[in-house]
Amino acid sequence: MTRSQGQTLAVLKYDGGGDWYSNPTALKNLIQFSNTHGATKLKLKPEVVHPEDPALFSYPFIHMTGHGNVVFSDEALKNLNTYLIGGGFLHIDDNYGMKPYILPQLKKLFPSKVLKEVPSDHPIFNLIFEFPDGLPKIHEHDGLAPQALGIFHENRLILLCTFESDLSDGWEDQSVHKDPEDIRLKALQMGANIIKYAFEF
Repeated sequence: MTRSQGQTLAVLKYDGGGDWYSNPTALKNLIQFSNTHGATKLKLKPEVVHPEDPALFSYPFIHMTGHGNVVFSDEALKNLNTYLIGGGFLHIDDNYGMKPYILPQLKKLFPSKVLKEVPSDHPIFNLIFEFPDGLPKIHEHDGLAPQALGIFHENRLILLCTFESDLSDGWEDQSVHKDPEDIRLKALQMGANIIKYAFEF
């Protein structure tokens, strides 16, 4: 039995007005792909959880996305901090426009920790599928290279931010963005690596 057996993933419903609900088919599709190609046995239907909700601690992997403002209350910050230090994993995928809002919130979340670049030789880039150059580029916006930044605790990556990539756009139903199949496959493969890392490290 794998550690993912029967586990449920969740989307973070945050405050501040940003569209936390964007990419509604993304996580569901990623779960299906991960179960098929990544040897996970996750429940197919993801849930939605607010960071102030005690149910937060029921989900080993939480995904967050959107384009705009993000606000975490003191209670939300406390819960998220405890959740992550205690073994949870948060993936924040900037859908383009979230970065200037999420960075100050992360500084509040971990005042003594620094958001660091995740090097291309980190296990998250080769656990199942090989990404020797690091994070893949899925959608182009302003010509900048994709960025994988993380917060580490006791050498474990507990929070991953993916900027200038739009991974979760690539997880959506193909009809939404009409991405070429090879690009969509890269997004799903990278997502499966992220899930695998969250459960194995």
